[in-house]
Amino acid sequence: MPKRTNVLGTELECCCQDPMTGFYRDGYCRTGAGDQGLHTVCAEMTAEFLEFSRRSGNDLSTPMLEYGFPGLQPGDRWCLCVTRWAEALAAGCAPLVVLEACHNTALEFVDLKDLQAHALIR
Repeated sequence: MPKRTNVLGTELECCCQDPMTGFYRDGYCRTGAGDQGLHTVCAEMTAEFLEFSRRSGNDLSTPMLEYGFPGLQPGDRWCLCVTRWAEALAAGCAPLVVLEACHNTALEFVDLKDLQAHALIR
């Protein structure tokens, strides 16, 4: 994988490989041609966010085995669409994020200070 940059300006780190996440299903919240959702925010799922996402039309909790999707549980890390994370932020239920694993293009849609305010302490 060519070097990618995170929101902190350093090399993009892996978000999660169990479950395997990312638009390219390689564990990284990177984006490129075809990724219309911009899956650039590495977030740790919460029950509150999963319910918000389900109500917003994207059920991330229900497995879809035909697509190799196991369904997410609280505590799982997942590459979210940056606009969904921003919607959750506005609704007061944005999940915590791993800054080192959030792709720098997320900053085109959300402020670094908002991501930092929701940073998962590692």
